[in-house]
Amino acid sequence: MPKNVTQKLIESHLVEGDMIAGQEIALKIDQTLTQDATGTMVMLELEAMELDRARTEVSVQYVDHNLLETDFKNADDHLFLQSACRKFGLWFSRPGNGVSHPVHMERFGKPGKTLLGSDSHTCAAGSLGMLAIGAGGLEVALTIAGEPFHVKMPKIVGVKLTGQLPDWVSAKDIILELLRRLDVSGGIGRIIEYYGPGLDQLSAMDRHVIANMGAELGATTSVFPSDQAVKAFLESQARANDWIELLADESATYDEHIEVNLTELVPLIACPSSPGNVVPVNEVAGRKVYQCMIGSSANPGLRDFAIPAMILKDHPVHEDVSLDVNPTSRQILENMTRLSYLGTLIHQGARIHQAGCDGCIGMGQAPATHRISLRTVPRNFPGRSGTKEDLVYLCSPETAAASAITGVITDPRTLPMHYPKFEEPKTYVLNTEALAPPPEDGSKEELVKGPNIASLPVFDPLPQSLAGPVLMKVGDNISTDEIMPAGAKVLPYRSNIPEISKFTFSQIDESYYDRAMPYRQSGSLIIGGINYGQGSSREHAALAPRHLGVKAVIAKSFARIHWQNLCNFGILPLVFIDEQDYDTIELNDSLELPNAKEEIQAGDTVTVINKTRSKTFLTRHTMTQRQVQMILAGSVINLYKIK
Repeated sequence: MPKNVTQKLIESHLVEGDMIAGQEIALKIDQTLTQDATGTMVMLELEAMELDRARTEVSVQYVDHNLLETDFKNADDHLFLQSACRKFGLWFSRPGNGVSHPVHMERFGKPGKTLLGSDSHTCAAGSLGMLAIGAGGLEVALTIAGEPFHVKMPKIVGVKLTGQLPDWVSAKDIILELLRRLDVSGGIGRIIEYYGPGLDQLSAMDRHVIANMGAELGATTSVFPSDQAVKAFLESQARANDWIELLADESATYDEHIEVNLTELVPLIACPSSPGNVVPVNEVAGRKVYQCMIGSSANPGLRDFAIPAMILKDHPVHEDVSLDVNPTSRQILENMTRLSYLGTLIHQGARIHQAGCDGCIGMGQAPATHRISLRTVPRNFPGRSGTKEDLVYLCSPETAAASAITGVITDPRTLPMHYPKFEEPKTYVLNTEALAPPPEDGSKEELVKGPNIASLPVFDPLPQSLAGPVLMKVGDNISTDEIMPAGAKVLPYRSNIPEISKFTFSQIDESYYDRAMPYRQSGSLIIGGINYGQGSSREHAALAPRHLGVKAVIAKSFARIHWQNLCNFGILPLVFIDEQDYDTIELNDSLELPNAKEEIQAGDTVTVINKTRSKTFLTRHTMTQRQVQMILAGSVINLYKIK
């Protein structure tokens, strides 16, 4: 029968299970990607597994998040990661080489391959015709060790693109349109595959913009065909031999359908503080702007810097605006320089930062309190910018550049100029100077551990019953940034779970750590709303609560990656059977799960007693037997050791 691109990718890598939506499947993983905010834990996990050598085709460790070296912590972690790459057989991308996703696309991504990454935006590589999925670090560690990746078979949504993009409208507006329609949970349990005649005008890097922010929809991943646009991109990177054609068959079908007429799109913007809070730019035009930021993995291509440079060529940055430019790779920076785009941006007042994630994850460029910051980044969760009371809007490079000129949010269509036209170079100046291949033999390499690097905590098996107070109750769409914030203050402790745990839920309630510590041994619980744990894949959002004694999280629903991270580290994830039971629970209520161990083995229903309210209610788990075994053992690491 005819197959779409997603079905072809999954079928060619399927090692367990059937391609039936909702059923667990296991996939062979060809490539892995780790970054420094999550990679240090991955390397510690490989050490705990006593791995000798990576068993994937390609595994790459990037240093792109924690580039500020204000003391020894980040610098020590960079040395640790470099030594781990030599020992375990991974490529090492040095600090300043760029953001993992565009660099991986430039140098390693291949149509038809699978990629698993310990970063939720790993899905960006779907732009090349790959099956690229973000996951928790422990799952990536297991695939580096040669294990398959397990995931519930998603539904496949076909998004048909028709029409022609108008002037001043670009790829960012396409994904913002989908977020406007579907919000941040509309893609949960789904893979989004793009097709249709509208694809012809989208370069591979344009597709990267769309695939990257599929993570904000909650989608498992996004997939594009490998067609002439992908071939042209690989040729420009001197990698023509890596191209294969991978197209959907004629008459291929999808589980669900969406159509986007590009001709009808207008410049869009996501208002604070959710990527799904999308409106047309002209509805918020005129609001005073403090900062405009261009760059990040969500707009990483050369055109995303060239277009602003051309807009700014005869117009300086407004005196009240900070225009921050974050080149996404060393190679992009070099090509910006060669083509004079960098000089234009500098001349007109832009501030140039090193190639990396930087302000996207709150590592510098934090905006002023209660001042509007327009950013081409993928997320605007509360406080993610590094400023707790931030006002971050997400927009296209066109909108950011127009607003940088005028000093207020500006619909770029109102600028008194013609829309600048950009053509992708047929060849790029290639820069691989900061990419180090693994040595042939790493058996004699020693891991270099600074004083801030601590071993993984011990994970105890699940006891017969669970009990404890509700120390945190949160609403819908709580992100991992709110559970475990990033930023220059927090991320340097990523290799030290006891220290980073002190920041748990600090964005919501700074007293949480002090309230949780007395219950580290006896246990406590968290109550959540819809889509609990959306956003970043950082497993610290599960590891830190586990360290503080959290035994179970009961929510209305979970985001995929965080749900799996909870399973990986022995925290029982449960959903309310009757969502109205959420309203009956108050902070500090004492809950008991008297038969949790027996019930998760016998079925999918778990009984909860609210001892404070003298009320009993039922919850459900959606774990497979494999995941139940993780919970019983206390973590998947314990299972791997047994294996």
